Amino acid sequence: MSKFIELSSEQIRQHVDTAQAYEVYRASAKEYDLRFSGSMSWKTSTNGKPYLYKKVRGIWKSLGPRSPETELIYNQFHSGRDSSKDRVSKLAQRLDQLAPVNRAMALGRVPLLTGRIIRALDKLGLIGTAVDVVGTNALFVYERLAAVHISSGLLSTQDVDLLMDSRFSLRLIAKDFSNKGLIGLLQKIDHSFRPLAKNGYRAANRDGFLVDLIKPTPKNILSSSEKSRFSTDAEDLQAIEIEGLSWLVNSPKTSVTVIDERGYPLSFSCPDPRAFALHKLWLSRRVDRDSAKRLRDEQQARVVAELIRKRLANLSFLSTELQALPLGLRQLASEFYAVNENEPSSLTPNW
Repeated sequence: MSKFIELSSEQIRQHVDTAQAYEVYRASAKEYDLRFSGSMSWKTSTNGKPYLYKKVRGIWKSLGPRSPETELIYNQFHSGRDSSKDRVSKLAQRLDQLAPVNRAMALGRVPLLTGRIIRALDKLGLIGTAVDVVGTNALFVYERLAAVHISSGLLSTQDVDLLMDSRFSLRLIAKDFSNKGLIGLLQKIDHSFRPLAKNGYRAANRDGFLVDLIKPTPKNILSSSEKSRFSTDAEDLQAIEIEGLSWLVNSPKTSVTVIDERGYPLSFSCPDPRAFALHKLWLSRRVDRDSAKRLRDEQQARVVAELIRKRLANLSFLSTELQALPLGLRQLASEFYAVNENEPSSLTPNW
């Protein structure tokens, strides 16, 4: 029995319309934030002359005395901001209109809290640069790529795993985020989030929803100075090092627009589905892993591999895109192509 069902043509069309509207909204909102954040006004100096000042992040900076040039800057800023704000507002209304339709067509898949956390990280520019979403939540991206819905049993989760890429630049981190880090961001979303241990990698809210910050084990453990947290705050989460995650960090990235349970879109990045399937199959063979998790790992690995075989023919396990993965790991793909009465032999790769 297949563990996924194909979307109808109407569902696919609705998803495409939503993704396109969201793409325009994101671009317009980003332009507004970059060009028109803060405020601009005239202030009289101690010599009695008016000067144009712009306020950004609480700091006023003089743009010069009043003149035809500064008056033009002032007028362009305010007219441009009003126009940009109106555009963002209308695009937001369009998303509001699409949301109930998305819900009615059963397109809302991502849990609400997961979606809020990912959106907050994405707004800071961290998704796809310093953080990738891994684990069960990555399946929402893969099913969207394949235009299917995966069985709910394989998608059930009350947590989100955030894979930290220690190579990110500190310049990416906004000041208000770097002060409190990941735990501060989580508490803005839900004030009940608390670290489960000092210098721990996991936070939980009052409903038991978990957020784990994880990172690969460094090549040289003794001399490693890689970053493991986003701030110096004593309560911030500290990423735990886990073997095998370097394969996910070094794999190609995949990003698409998905839809949360309210019907609103979001976009996030996760490892290539081939790397996900291989890593999950590898996990399922680890004798030190909980047996129930090993079973779920293998089920998820095989359903993603099935998506690749049947719905994502452009993705090959033999591709040079996967050369960063160890040969032994790549060779596990042969198990996804076992020949049987339901699988044509032409699918078996020539290792």
